[in-house]
Amino acid sequence: QVQLVESGGGLVQAGGSLRLSCAASGSIFMIRAMGWYRQAPGKQREYVAHITSGGSTAYADSIKGRFTISRDNAKNTMYLQMNSLKPEDTAVYYCAADRLNRPRPNDYWGQGTQVTVSS
Repeated sequence: QVQLVESGGGLVQAGGSLRLSCAASGSIFMIRAMGWYRQAPGKQREYVAHITSGGSTAYADSIKGRFTISRDNAKNTMYLQMNSLKPEDTAVYYCAADRLNRPRPNDYWGQGTQVTVSS
């Protein structure tokens, strides 16, 4: 099994930045793609970005150019650098990992970290 723990969420003003981290443990040799999702109050969970084991990345249109996903395999950690934050970015952010390099990683999930952007 794989365990994922997110950190780095918090309260920030519009225009500010945050960096989320997702630390993986357990059977990490199983992990290929990793990704970020978010869920705003009253809305469905939505895809944010993902990164393959080879380092290829992709982003949702709503955050493209503002967010950057990366991973440090030596530290078993994935990151999401979020810049130019907007109030509509307010959500619980979840990390996910997958045993395959597929564009919507979803085998394993973290518990989520709250990001609140004030106007």
